[in-house]
Amino acid sequence: MKRYFVEIAYNGSAYCGWQVQKNKPTVQLTLNNALSTLLNQPIATLGCGRTDAGVHASSFYAHFDAPDPLPDDLLHRLNRFLPTDIAIKNIYTNVPPNAHARFDATYRAYQYHLHFNKNPFKHSFSTFFPWLPLNIELMLQAAPLLLQYSDFPMFCKTNGANQTTICQIYRSELCHDPQLQTLTYHVAANRFLRGMVRLIVGALAWVGKEKLPLSVFEEVLATKGKIPRSFSAPANGLFLSEVRYPYIVND
Repeated sequence: MKRYFVEIAYNGSAYCGWQVQKNKPTVQLTLNNALSTLLNQPIATLGCGRTDAGVHASSFYAHFDAPDPLPDDLLHRLNRFLPTDIAIKNIYTNVPPNAHARFDATYRAYQYHLHFNKNPFKHSFSTFFPWLPLNIELMLQAAPLLLQYSDFPMFCKTNGANQTTICQIYRSELCHDPQLQTLTYHVAANRFLRGMVRLIVGALAWVGKEKLPLSVFEEVLATKGKIPRSFSAPANGLFLSEVRYPYIVND
């Protein structure tokens, strides 16, 4: 048996997240079934993380063990076999024998998309935000404040299983397109807490609505306090967009 990595993209709208759950459709279960069918033996994948129900990924990694060599046309056959909302981007055959999709990841990046003009064709991949006016300038100032801190208990679901709330944030930036009437939040870190990105976006929205003063937002970050009336932004606007490993080089 040999270890392999697979890079996939998926539209999470129809799934109850990545991880296998009893009697629920998940991306992991769908991929496991496809690999098991095409390789004629039980195959279990392990992902780089857990995306929640309705969350998407343009780049998600998983590892699995299978006999060596794999069929030359496995990537093509997988893409024919899988439903249209899951795509196999790459299969990596030259990774270390103990390579681990979750523990070896050194960098993860997410994007969260918001739009202000109601558009039914954007709904699955961007969150409609009708509660205008919104102070975009305050939101643009708030986003990079996260770069000054490393402990984020205020952005962790209370039932999360995280042993530590410390994360090294590499990027926290909000991009505004006034012509398209969209906002995109970019955030990258070595790791993320459960529900973290959606809670950050919720806090930024409160700042933009001027219900959470910028000074209070910064004080919460500095003192590791609680966000007043915090809420989690909807899942449909969130994408896992990049994951990096020391032994995988992408063009």
